Order: sequence, then structure tokens, then C-alpha cells
Amino acid sequence: MPMTPTTANACSTGSLPRHHGVEGVPDERLPRHIAVIMDGNGRWAKARALPRFHGHREGAQAVRRLMTEATKLGIEYLTLYSFSIENWNRPADEVAQLMALYVEYMASERETLVENNIRLMQIGRRNNLPPETIAELEKTIEATRTCTGPTLVLAVNYSSRAEITDGVRAIADRVARGELDPAEITEQTVSDSLYTADIPDPDLLIRTSGEMRLSNYLLWQISYAELYVTQTLWPDFAEGDLHEAIRSYAARDRRFGRVCSTDASKPI
Repeated sequence: MPMTPTTANACSTGSLPRHHGVEGVPDERLPRHIAVIMDGNGRWAKARALPRFHGHREGAQAVRRLMTEATKLGIEYLTLYSFSIENWNRPADEVAQLMALYVEYMASERETLVENNIRLMQIGRRNNLPPETIAELEKTIEATRTCTGPTLVLAVNYSSRAEITDGVRAIADRVARGELDPAEITEQTVSDSLYTADIPDPDLLIRTSGEMRLSNYLLWQISYAELYVTQTLWPDFAEGDLHEAIRSYAARDRRFGRVCSTDASKPI
């Protein structure tokens, strides 16, 4: 993120200054929570005859741009699909490079996050992650724990099916211990058992690179999210692309199963 770092240990009481927002979109129409499937790093590198890792490194720059702009717009939560459980099937050298990039990102951005009052959270399983990756994640999570500004959520070693499975196991354990009557299990019970228990559901899901699939990402949480797919590859995703996605979101009528108020009096 192109922000000035600090050596302070405590979170700043402020954040990046708000700017004029997205043209044509009133503040009340902004999404509170944006989730992103960051796709296209490999294709970006291939188109330039570069190794795939160059695409991932450029993708990290796109993360900085997006977090900076989202903070200036007043977006409260930004959740990024950083590494899926399925990504372990990639070549070992690429996985090792990605893990090293996480370590580098955490170490280089930690004080910047603190300075700009941005809290970091991670969702996903910790097992299988290299010890140094876990250590840097925990250092940054702890350093930003008291931050009260926007929240950056990194989905690392994440799979929605794994998340739901883990949540069901947690509920089953409570039932087995006699702490929960199965008849009392509700949708909220399930939501409270997921990695995202303390995070509101996404309002807008953005997928880059034009792929029309959800890739096992936040399947429970995006039940009523608005979907936006762009042909832009992730390393090229810039402030204007974010604004275009928000304009598309703001122009939609979010009904949540209800009829539009303007259609309520029309005969069926």
C-alpha cells in the first residue's frame, strides 16, 4: 500500500482520509463488505513471457492499490481469496514462492496497516502452512488487533467446503457435550460456527479475469451478495476497476427475496 509506515506499536486513531467517493454513487449505496477472487496472475505473466511468480508479485501490488482505495472510500471489510486448499496441487516451487511472498508481505506491510488503523484477519486452516508463514500472520494479526478502522481479511489455505465441514464438526461437538439441542440449531448457529463468525456477509463479490465460477469461496456467506465479473486480470486491477464494480453494485435492486417496492402494486 502506498502509505507512510510508522514504527509505533499501537494502532493509529485515524485512517486514510476519505475522498469524494465513487462518481454517481451516494455513500449509503456503497457496499459495506467486498469480497474478491483475485484471478489472472499466471495469465498476466504468460502474456508477457514472464515466470508465473512475476504475476503473483504484481498481484501483491494490486492488493495494496485495492486496500488503499477501499479504505479511502470507507469500505469496512475487504476479503481476498489469497490461497485455496486446492492451490496445494500447484507445482511445489510455485507454492513455495507464494508462501515466501506472504512472509514478505506481512513483514513489509505490518507497520503500514497499524499506521492506517487497518485490522488484519485470516480465515482458513492453519495446518499445512509453513511455520514462518504462520508466525508472520500471527505477528500482524496481533499488531493490528486493536485497530478500529477497516478490516482486511485474507483467505489463506481456505476452502468453503472445508469451512462448512469444520463448522458442522464444531456444532456436532456441542451437541455431543450436551451444550446444544439439535432442535435449536438455526442458520445463525451455523454462521456463528464458521471462520467468518464476527464478519458481516459480503455485499459484493468481484471476480477478475472473466471466469464465471465461485471456486469454493464463501459459499455460505455470499447467498445474497451481488456478483461482478470483470475481464481485467488481477495484476491490472486498479482504482477505476473498483469504482466500476461499485457503480454496477449500486445500480442494482437488492430484494433479498422480496418484490421491488415499485412492483408491489402490479398484478401478478
